[in-house]
Amino acid sequence: MKFQLAKETRLGARRINQDRVGHWQTSDAALLVVADGLGGHARGEVAAELAVELMGAAFQREAKPKLADPDAFLARAMDEGHAAIMLEGERLRLPETPRTVIVACVLQDGCAYWTHVGDCRLYYFRQGRILHRTRDHTVVQQLIDQGRIREEAAASHPERNRLIQCLGGYQKPRLEAPQRERLAKDDILVLCSDGLWGPLTQRQLLHALLSRKLDEAIPELVQLAETRAGPQCDNVTVLAMRWDEEHVGEKTLPLTPQYGRATEVRDFTATDPDFVHMTDEEIEKAIEELKEALRKGTPPR
Repeated sequence: MKFQLAKETRLGARRINQDRVGHWQTSDAALLVVADGLGGHARGEVAAELAVELMGAAFQREAKPKLADPDAFLARAMDEGHAAIMLEGERLRLPETPRTVIVACVLQDGCAYWTHVGDCRLYYFRQGRILHRTRDHTVVQQLIDQGRIREEAAASHPERNRLIQCLGGYQKPRLEAPQRERLAKDDILVLCSDGLWGPLTQRQLLHALLSRKLDEAIPELVQLAETRAGPQCDNVTVLAMRWDEEHVGEKTLPLTPQYGRATEVRDFTATDPDFVHMTDEEIEKAIEELKEALRKGTPPR
């Protein structure tokens, strides 16, 4: 696979950075992840760390050298991340479980597969336009979908930060079926926290990505987001990929819904006969292995 990556994460005006970003790769597949721990709840950075690192560990375990089913992998990894966060909250005896939102994408067989929970976003750019954009799991997005407010009003709406679902919440997230798209040369994927997309317009994103090299455009966009957000700037995190393959195979993909249209909601735990659950013991073991790696100072991937 041929692609370029660029990433950036900054503290903004916050006391700590609760965002996390990760990417892993084999010869035939790659995983990209961005998570944003919720600042309104204790230890949001713990939830984001667990979700990202456990997803990366699952990818390294299962991609030999590629995943048997990217859609099922993404759904299962989200489910296991939620379970791990809940267990860690119980272990720490926190009054509230740590929580995070997350977006993840698999690159495999010349295709991109992605899913998300909350308001971390994926933007898919092709030939100067937005081909796909994830729909936030927020009250404001529901109001937009219902035609009750215009999208331009979302940034100033009093409910703009109210989430419908996240990892670590009281209710297990109800996942939408992962979306997919066949990659074409020069397609760009951007995974980001709301610290990036919140202060910026889609036009600003497009302009920077079309007029700059990826490793120049991403720091420029992050700086612009910090400047526009000012003293209220959130953590800002972005992971971007430009696809460099000239040709891919002819495998046909089913059509996926575009942004703004109704999306199939699927309960993978109930309907997928191949859905594999980690036991509580397996999750606890994975958490301990992750903590041990962090104590040893394992460099981020």
